Amino acid sequence: MGARPGRGVIRVVLVDDQELFREGVRVIVDAQDGMEVVGVAGDGFEAVQVCDELQPDVVLMDIRMPEMDGVEATRQLFAPDRVSRRENPLRVVVLTTFNLDDRAATAIRYGASGFLLKDTTPVMLRDAIRTVHAGNAVLAPADLSLLLQGQFVARAPAPAAYLSLTDKEREVFTAVARGLSNTEIAGLIFASESTVKTHVGSVLRKLSLRDRVQIVVFAHEHGLVGD
Repeated sequence: MGARPGRGVIRVVLVDDQELFREGVRVIVDAQDGMEVVGVAGDGFEAVQVCDELQPDVVLMDIRMPEMDGVEATRQLFAPDRVSRRENPLRVVVLTTFNLDDRAATAIRYGASGFLLKDTTPVMLRDAIRTVHAGNAVLAPADLSLLLQGQFVARAPAPAAYLSLTDKEREVFTAVARGLSNTEIAGLIFASESTVKTHVGSVLRKLSLRDRVQIVVFAHEHGLVGD
């Protein structure tokens, strides 16, 4: 765990109870340009401590571990008091051996930016780290929606913050919840991509959400997917 490099480097923490798997992933990540593994942890308790100390950009989080699993560790990492103390956003990618894992869905509700199967390729792992670092999800919007279906049986009513969105912001909100890119949204609302980015930023601020993934979760939680 060396000195903190420049912010151009994506700082990664690996969390898995199998040392051999951790070391294999470390080799892959450290071989990528602009990425560095700055810490490792063998369980959820250690993961929270390491992240508090090192303030990484991205955490690769095993979902099934003894003591504290990846779901609870993710919940603690995104507790409001921890989020408020960070200088830069934290992104979590859940690692699982099961596709469309219910635990992964819960971790996403708590703040994770998606999940990867443990048998993913080095290229997909690299691209996933870069994707979540940019604030996007690491699984297709259709898969994300499918994963979240059934997680919100009782839909919570939309909060006042949502009602405060302008008509254009609601249009952008719905498009993001459907998984459209900024380019696609720009064509939909006949605006520039920079205008779309401004609207997305405004939606995130008004709803106190971290990123686009959380917009999808919010939409499912409040039954707004088709709004």
